[in-house]
Amino acid sequence: MESNNKYLGKEKISKLLFKFSIPCILSLLISSLYNIVDQIFIGNSELGYLGNAATSIVFPITIISVAFAWAIGDGSAAFLSLCQGRKDTKNAHIAIGNGILINFIISIIFVLLGFLLMNHLLFLFGASETTLPIAQDYFRIILIFIPVYMMANGMNAVIRADGSPGFSMASTLVGAVTNIILDPIFIFVCKWGIAGAAWATVIGQCLSLIVSMIYFTKTKTFKISWSSFKINFGIFSNVIKLGISTFITQMSIVVISLVCNIMLAKYGAMSKYGTDIPIAVIGICMKVFTIVINIVVGIVLGAQPILGYNYGAKQYNRVKETFRLVMISTVIVGLVSMIIFEFDPSIIIKLFGTESDLYMEFATKTFQIFLFFIVFTCIIKVSSIFFQAVGNPIKASIVSLTRDIVCFVPLVIILPIYMGVEGALYAAPVADIIGIIITIILLFLFFKKLGKDASTEPQEPVNILNSKDGVIITISRMHGSRGKYIGELVAKELNIPYYYKELTAIAAEESGLDKEFISKLNRKNNILHDLYLTTAPVKYAIEAQEKVIKKIASKGSCVIVGRAADYVLRNHKNLVKIFIYAPEEYRIRSIMEMYKDNKNDAKKHVIRSDKNRASYYNMISNSTFGDVNNYNLCIDSSIGVEKTVETICDFIKNRQK
Repeated sequence: MESNNKYLGKEKISKLLFKFSIPCILSLLISSLYNIVDQIFIGNSELGYLGNAATSIVFPITIISVAFAWAIGDGSAAFLSLCQGRKDTKNAHIAIGNGILINFIISIIFVLLGFLLMNHLLFLFGASETTLPIAQDYFRIILIFIPVYMMANGMNAVIRADGSPGFSMASTLVGAVTNIILDPIFIFVCKWGIAGAAWATVIGQCLSLIVSMIYFTKTKTFKISWSSFKINFGIFSNVIKLGISTFITQMSIVVISLVCNIMLAKYGAMSKYGTDIPIAVIGICMKVFTIVINIVVGIVLGAQPILGYNYGAKQYNRVKETFRLVMISTVIVGLVSMIIFEFDPSIIIKLFGTESDLYMEFATKTFQIFLFFIVFTCIIKVSSIFFQAVGNPIKASIVSLTRDIVCFVPLVIILPIYMGVEGALYAAPVADIIGIIITIILLFLFFKKLGKDASTEPQEPVNILNSKDGVIITISRMHGSRGKYIGELVAKELNIPYYYKELTAIAAEESGLDKEFISKLNRKNNILHDLYLTTAPVKYAIEAQEKVIKKIASKGSCVIVGRAADYVLRNHKNLVKIFIYAPEEYRIRSIMEMYKDNKNDAKKHVIRSDKNRASYYNMISNSTFGDVNNYNLCIDSSIGVEKTVETICDFIKNRQK
């Protein structure tokens, strides 16, 4: 058996990067069109910058809805990927059906609250007495179709996870092209003004949803039925866990937009520019900024599978080379953008209309100040995704939140007090400087440590042994219950092969991943352990060991300890699932004897290891670790190792009679 992913560790990196990154870039750029096309046509209509100010006010409110949609969609997609790896057709459709249903319910609540609190929300996000009526006209139409918008966005992530990224991109493209075609017709020919822009947008969204719904009638790895929509809180809680990082990311955009708009409206009113010009300009600036960021994010998203596999394989030279190429590409995109924004931003600004000298003055100033260090922003965003790709969600979160929340938000509040409306603009480059320093430090520490844990001992090949026909015994155990040793003794007593460390060695040999990396999957200890288990290198390792577990079982009777083997082999006809537990005090004493720990350290190890094992098992199987209903035999090992072995062997022999 050779892993289908091995080519990620052998193929030329530049070739892999080009293959994976281009579709990601195109997909992100297409989705950006929704956000920018309206403003180009509106800015060149009789509405001018007031129309753009209105859409800028509404935009962050719609981001709140998409935060929920993407969180549920990405969580459902990640859960689908886990189900694909473990060949689970039972739970995948339930997660997706639950996601669609709850997404729809949230969208209806959002619509009701939107109409109820419309004026409050619009004023909160920067509307003035002048722009309020325009924003209302735009928001009413957008709000009515929020369920369509949320459903389309949620489904798109699932379509990608189902192995059809091209179809997902086509769905978005249909909507974007429709929007581009209808905008000038509705705005200029029909003279519908801001309502025309809104109708063009929602019609495009409707078509995107229709295309997605068509796909859901011919999916590859799951089938939606009426039973899919029966709420299962256990499964949906895992979906939420997997999607929470997406939600936090999107809501950080809302916080940034909200605070920025409030400060610009407040201090703009005290300046010669007034309230509406700064709000209109920052909306345009942020959407142009998003296009640049989407290009570099597309590059690093394409690199994720390359980074993930090679990090898991401990081919650190390939990790470094991939990162180097990604960073070179990122810096080039950032520098080209910075040069345009600094030396002739009017090239971009004039696309959105040229209202007045005062408007052009503030717009030029905004692009030159706000985006001065855009190359730093690009590096920060790429580094955050890089850390996620190599299984380090804590560093990823630190990098992402430091620039956007920890630095930018306080600065955009404080600087205008001393600098007026321009202070809000300077918040971005100052946040970029602080953010890039933190990012460089974390990257330096990461690469300094990289490779130091590489094993220098040659790994002797381990073979899967042929065995007699009979039961496959899987042993799950609490830390310190002596389950590993008990499993070994059971195998000797029954004269069948035993697999524990051997399993990870075989998985490493056949997948190309590193043995130590695989062995530590359910021992990784950090506050984002659930998120860690969904990262690319871990996903490859889980797939590798599950293939090996099934191959081992195909060779005959054996004992397999840990690795959620009971779930992986759940459909095996001769499977016996055993869970070994013991009182905490007994387990603490066992750890103290085995590892010479003091009592406090032993207790910490027991608690931490049990938590990580449970997290790993629950994520892999969507079942509860230690639930007696999942096992054929649960036994308290505090009765003694020999007695426990005897009881298990008697249980097995009685089943074989």
